Amino acid sequence: MATPAPSGSSVRDSDAVTLHADLTHEVDEGPAGPQIGAFFDVDRTLLAGFSVITFVRHGVAAGTISPAELARTVLSATLFQLGQIGFSSFVTGAAGMLRNHSEAEAEEMAERVFEEALAADVYPESRALVQAHRRKGHTVALVSSATRYQIEPLARDLGIPHILCTELEVREGRFSGEVRRPTCYGEGKARAVRELAATHGIELEQSYFYTDSDEDLPLLEIVGNPRPTNANASLSRIAARRRWPVRHFSSRGTPGVLDVLRTSLAIGSLLPTVFLGAEAGLLDASWRRFANLVIATWGEVGTALAGVDLRVSGEEHLWSARPAVFIFNHQSAIDMLLLAKMLRRDIVGVAKQEVKRNPIFGPLFSLAGTVFIDRFNHRAALAALKPAVDALRSGLSLVMAPEGTRSVTPKLGRFKKGAFHLAMAAGVPIVPIVFRNALDALPKHGVIVRPSTVEAVIHPPIPTTGWHPDELEARIAEIHRLYRETLGEESS
Repeated sequence: MATPAPSGSSVRDSDAVTLHADLTHEVDEGPAGPQIGAFFDVDRTLLAGFSVITFVRHGVAAGTISPAELARTVLSATLFQLGQIGFSSFVTGAAGMLRNHSEAEAEEMAERVFEEALAADVYPESRALVQAHRRKGHTVALVSSATRYQIEPLARDLGIPHILCTELEVREGRFSGEVRRPTCYGEGKARAVRELAATHGIELEQSYFYTDSDEDLPLLEIVGNPRPTNANASLSRIAARRRWPVRHFSSRGTPGVLDVLRTSLAIGSLLPTVFLGAEAGLLDASWRRFANLVIATWGEVGTALAGVDLRVSGEEHLWSARPAVFIFNHQSAIDMLLLAKMLRRDIVGVAKQEVKRNPIFGPLFSLAGTVFIDRFNHRAALAALKPAVDALRSGLSLVMAPEGTRSVTPKLGRFKKGAFHLAMAAGVPIVPIVFRNALDALPKHGVIVRPSTVEAVIHPPIPTTGWHPDELEARIAEIHRLYRETLGEESS
């Protein structure tokens, strides 16, 4: 059956602070349309570091790259850097590692490496630039000397439809060890972009190219808007002479000493906060007062020490209907700290069983009344949720991530039904909390928090009284759509 849009869907993109507005202003205020191209290099432009190193490291760890193959690749790279061989010869030498390997295996490895490593290396600033060009309807393309196996998952994540790259020869589903020429390097990049422009009616004099390297000078010189990004020394000198604007990002890559110190202080502040809460709780003989004081204080102190500025739109909805089930899109390990800062008191969390085994957070979460569930045992999970229903009925609110686990990218995952069943069972509303960019502060698999501004949009409470189990999937789909709209994702 059709379901009405959740109350409060009027909270739109314009209601929250626009991140990186100073960076995207040029694009936002410029002309729109597919006749304008936006071309992005990958390594050190969209991603911190060099993706090929990550792939080689994973290949060695998985045993798919032998010591002899690794030695030959290192030799080719050294000769290329010394100018003894050209790029095509270097890539041919590296491609020899893949001879007779299955293309399907390379595609599978590409997805795994992106999820486990490269997704966390995407510069938030570069992601914002890509999104700005897409909003304007520009023709966006990756232009890289890498192979598509290194960059295709990245293009898919960023919603980039065109990939111009170095192609490897494949015969009957296996790599031959040969490279298709011309390669996408130097003049080869400019050639590939000219061909794309001719096919799609792109006006290069109005187009943009973002890159870190002077090796891409042939392409920089044929676009109207060359934009050196994290430029190397040679490109920085060229940009200064030609008065090209240069941008440098530090939100990814090797963290600075101050970042490590901030993170250590943010985590370390939890212990004195617990002692403070325990003292107050003992004086008042109130366990709940203890938990509330720890939650509120750690949220404020922890975010301040970490250098995270939380901007909230719709903050009044955090208090307008309690108890409630607060749901959030789980982007980062720092979500718990952000939720503590916003919700402050009278809340109980639901966490996976693995968290209980954490030597630091497990005991503290247990003391706070967290409900732990076994994601792999459906019957046990349902039984464990009874205390959560009891907590709701006693006046406490519940905090839960309907996706069930953290995302490696900002893209919203599928919602599970648990949080919605709980709200129905207790007769309380659901309050959607949408984090737009918590990944900027701390991506999945990351350990160091980066100073950043995080946006949260709080939608009005959605009553569950009157909901029927038969319509639950449709109700969840509407709320999922609300999240997608708030995040600026395209409709499914």
